[in-house]
Amino acid sequence: QVQLVESGGGLVQAGGSLRLSCAASGRAFGSYGMGWFRQAPGKEREFVATISWNGGSTYYAVAVKGRFTISRDNAKNTVYLEMINLKPEDTAVYYCAAGRGTMVAVGAYLYWGQGTQVTVSS
Repeated sequence: QVQLVESGGGLVQAGGSLRLSCAASGRAFGSYGMGWFRQAPGKEREFVATISWNGGSTYYAVAVKGRFTISRDNAKNTVYLEMINLKPEDTAVYYCAAGRGTMVAVGAYLYWGQGTQVTVSS
């Protein structure tokens, strides 16, 4: 069982930056692939980024590639999402998730956090 708690969301102007954190507790955090997803009002939850258990492999959605960076610190049981050059269309609730491997499908993840709101004003 893994418990995940996101933080770092907020209100930012277009072009600004934010750093999201996801703190994990429970067993064997370092053995899980981690992902970030987001869900805007009225839309389905969508994949943002994923990172392998050791940080050696990452993958991004086309919409965020080059602007977002996923990283992890297994010693701190934390995964991060650095976001720069934010756009109004990035506005959503951002969720972190833990699963077996680096995956893009929502259904492939086993554990989810409660989410943190990111709002980008134009």
